Amino acid sequence: MTQIFISLAAILGGLSVAAGAFASHALREKISERSLEIFEVGARYQMYHALALLLVAILMSRIPSPPTTLIASGWLFIVGIAIFSGSLYALSLTGIKILGAITPLGGVAFLLGWGALAIAAWHLKF
Repeated sequence: MTQIFISLAAILGGLSVAAGAFASHALREKISERSLEIFEVGARYQMYHALALLLVAILMSRIPSPPTTLIASGWLFIVGIAIFSGSLYALSLTGIKILGAITPLGGVAFLLGWGALAIAAWHLKF
């Protein structure tokens, strides 16, 4: 699981950089300023949570039997990125407003991921 999380953190972090560059160079003249802001929020939150996923993986690598809450936090960060950032990317590129209704579900996944990480940390022994 640690290897999967590190790999996904690296991929998602790299894709966040690519999304930011894409927004700055390719989208700036093609979509509205508001849509560009929405896209950039998606990229920013993707990077934050790719780094959080990396933290989870590093913690997992240091613990012989990581608590299930730690593993859950990693999966919740991945789900959050897919739903939160994915819906913001789609909304900004398509203008389909109903996609904005999906975004909070990704935010909930992020919050649950941070909560699971907090619970896991409480039980960790260093």
